[in-house]
Amino acid sequence: MSGGVLPGGWFDADGRLHRDFELAVLTGREEELLTQARHPRPAALVTEVLSRCVRRIGEVSPVPPEVARKLLVADRLHLLLQLRQATFGDRVRATLVCPWPGCGAQVSLEFSLADVPVQAATLPGRWHTMTLHDGREVVFRLVTGADQEELATLAEENEGAALTALLTRCVRRLGDDEQPGEDTVAALPARARAEIEERMREVSPSVAQTMDARCTECGRAFTVPFDVQRFFLGELRTDGARLYQEIHYLAYHYHWSETEIMAMTRDKRQRYIDVLADAIGALNDAG
Repeated sequence: MSGGVLPGGWFDADGRLHRDFELAVLTGREEELLTQARHPRPAALVTEVLSRCVRRIGEVSPVPPEVARKLLVADRLHLLLQLRQATFGDRVRATLVCPWPGCGAQVSLEFSLADVPVQAATLPGRWHTMTLHDGREVVFRLVTGADQEELATLAEENEGAALTALLTRCVRRLGDDEQPGEDTVAALPARARAEIEERMREVSPSVAQTMDARCTECGRAFTVPFDVQRFFLGELRTDGARLYQEIHYLAYHYHWSETEIMAMTRDKRQRYIDVLADAIGALNDAG
């Protein structure tokens, strides 16, 4: 069990902010869920994993899917980073190709998840107020996992329409217009829309999703995208074969049921595998 503080936090129905959290390490059940998943909406998959592994947020325990779904995007990314640290460790290693023209050399990248910049919310609140250049007041909220889930399909089909729909979901009031519709938001001048989006970025908590790298061959620096959600899900999916090998190995030697093995964390499975490997090695040496 590990814990920490969310960069944003969740407001309950009474307006109380909950930020400290505790989470449990992934077990084989969650690993299998992520391994087998070919979910068209990864945000919904993240909601399910968080509702299983986050044991407490403030005074909320257990954390139901509806709470995990309504967490701010940065909070969900932060929790995924914590789960990754607990499951795989803190170090991330990758091999990239230098993007500079005329180079194309392989670049080894290694960094610590503890060093990924996390920015806490500057003005925690359920609703935020700003004034546009034309004097109209805007009241808005920040983007949540629920928004990502609802707009996932539209984002794949039409990114521009998805951004308009997202802004419509988040804006509560625009001048005298309460709950402005999508047509109203779409008709906003580019300057007004940019002002709202910029203010949302300013007050939002954030988790850095780019990393700096340098090519050892040409010596030039470049920026690498680091999509926390895609990285976390992809890393577990590619490790699916190992999970089933471990289940088979432990079931064969200990005669445990699949249910018992799947309830173990990765570290615990590995400890038993190491004990078995030592015991089998000793028997082979004695023979």
